[in-house]
Amino acid sequence: MKKILYVDDASSMRKLVQMVLGKEFNLTMANNGLEGLEAIKKENFDVIISDINMPVMTGLQLLEKLRQLEKTKYTPVLMMTTEASDEMKAEGKRLAATGWIVKPFDPDKLSSIIHRVI
Repeated sequence: MKKILYVDDASSMRKLVQMVLGKEFNLTMANNGLEGLEAIKKENFDVIISDINMPVMTGLQLLEKLRQLEKTKYTPVLMMTTEASDEMKAEGKRLAATGWIVKPFDPDKLSSIIHRVI
């Protein structure tokens, strides 16, 4: 079973993602970028999905750190956020985000997106 790390400070989003992806993937949840980074140090993930606006460490800060680590340099990272501005997307692209999913997301499409990037 493929392993996914989902990073989001909103418990409602973590529950929704668990419901949508929990049957198909082995999910690990983190409340912010720093917790996500700690989880990555302990285990390997096939895909990382992260919100952007979070306390402690934002999703873009996490993405920047992931691309500096040898073990996650090429791991697919999907940014899932309400942010849809061209500037924010450009920053995600600059930091080598694999994809951009705008909330609210389509549950059926989320699984297929993950399969495509794996």
